[in-house]
Amino acid sequence: MADSSTKTPWQVIALASGACAAFNGVFAKLTTDELTSSWAASIAEALGTTPSNASIDYGIRCVVFALSFLFSSVMWGLFTRALSLAPSAVHANVVNTSSNFIIAALLGVAVFGERLPPQWWLGAALLITGSVIIGRQTGSPKAKGD
Repeated sequence: MADSSTKTPWQVIALASGACAAFNGVFAKLTTDELTSSWAASIAEALGTTPSNASIDYGIRCVVFALSFLFSSVMWGLFTRALSLAPSAVHANVVNTSSNFIIAALLGVAVFGERLPPQWWLGAALLITGSVIIGRQTGSPKAKGD
């Protein structure tokens, strides 16, 4: 039997689930994005073929799609585990959604060069704050008893 100190807390699992969801989104976008075509052209040139080599482009897109599917599958497994360990489904959802939201935004900046204006950060802060408030109210004994 495992010692309770060696168990992974549900928060870490829910956070990892949110991160996998964010990576799933990035890979899903890369499946159809022009950035993938430029990567494929660079790889084709490095391999000594023409930059417009359709086989390499389709191959890269298939790999990216497979990674999207993989991250989606892992996300659901982790999320299900977090739901079973968390004090309530709302708690697991709050951590999952918040981490997904922030990590997806940071990946959008890093991978696609997206800009996050101050209004985005304000909206993100309000969404996460609202989620945390809902999570705290749902988990409190007073909310359950009333």
